[in-house]
Amino acid sequence: MNKRLLDSDVQSYLLAHRQEQPATIALRKSPFPTVAPGELAAQVDGWQRCVSKLPTWAFSEHIYYPQKINLEQCSSEHTALIKQQIIRKGAKVIDLTGGFGVDSCYMAQHAASVIHCEWNEALSAIVAHNASVLGVHNLSCITGDGIAYLQQQADDSLDYIYIDPSRRVSNSKVFLLEDCEPNIVQLQALFFSKSERIITKVSPLLDITQALRSLKHVSNVYVVSLDNDCKELLFIQKRGYEGEPLLSAIRLFKDKIQEFSFTVAEEKALRSEYRTPQTYLYEPDGSIIKAGAFKSIAKEYQLGKLHLHSHLYTSDELVSDFPGKVFEIKEIFPFGDLKRKKTFSKANITTRNFPLKVEEIRKKYKIQDGGQLHLFFTTDLEDTLIVVVCERQ
Repeated sequence: MNKRLLDSDVQSYLLAHRQEQPATIALRKSPFPTVAPGELAAQVDGWQRCVSKLPTWAFSEHIYYPQKINLEQCSSEHTALIKQQIIRKGAKVIDLTGGFGVDSCYMAQHAASVIHCEWNEALSAIVAHNASVLGVHNLSCITGDGIAYLQQQADDSLDYIYIDPSRRVSNSKVFLLEDCEPNIVQLQALFFSKSERIITKVSPLLDITQALRSLKHVSNVYVVSLDNDCKELLFIQKRGYEGEPLLSAIRLFKDKIQEFSFTVAEEKALRSEYRTPQTYLYEPDGSIIKAGAFKSIAKEYQLGKLHLHSHLYTSDELVSDFPGKVFEIKEIFPFGDLKRKKTFSKANITTRNFPLKVEEIRKKYKIQDGGQLHLFFTTDLEDTLIVVVCERQ
């Protein structure tokens, strides 16, 4: 961490040049003898990455930006807000894998104190500086191994343990909790000796069912999406909890939060109602799909499903608050009629339970991306391949 980057003249320079290409700044001679061109470029690059992902950081003065990988791996402010809401007021929290500290800073707004553990000394110093700039004064930064630090703490001294284990081991991605670093499955006994609750953040690529087999006392599972892109899974463990976990699909969009909760038992007990496409078509948000609320969502909003495996829904009456995309159906016809019946020069294409990929359809039928129309290539309840022509509501 080069503290000269925080000098007023350097900060003024960065403010004046923050819209430029970082590569251009890196190739230009630095006007400051104690700051290298690459350091200036890294700060501009960091600001540009944070404008939409971390606006509080981006539009606060004297923020110090870390290496690109730290910004790529950190939570967005939108998803950090979910962790903040999970934490009860006045709690004592430890973040064992602190990183750039976004989650820690947000949890600190509800907690009495948060301990941020980060083995990278430079990154730990950056987090401590930024927390001070942001006015987060109940955040303590510990440089070193978070697990080793936790082992030194007294039993029951914490209310929450938060951990985001690495899914990249020896430069390869892993998809089982047991293969992540640290191995949180093996560490559960240690965690529960120090805290009543554990919050584990993992990739949405992780299989929820498999994770529930590995983790004990899971009370809640949150599937968090941002603008229909599934971002993370949160597993909440509570010491001694033996009931069925509540699954919650959290949809973040247009600065709004929409939540849909259910249990696996409730989902299994339901029977789907299948319908031919009616007046409106519904495409569930990514969080709903990942959580597996295929029948529960249909019951909640009184919708019919097009096919067992299509995960598209329909109704005659408009359901405007459906957690996902809503379309008005303009036309439906068999897929086999596409070439002779219709020519679409431009359209948005989605495939659900369909043998061809979007790219194959575009190439074969010369349909460019974009426009007002949405074409759904799917299978109906009679196993017929169909095209549903829609407009977004």
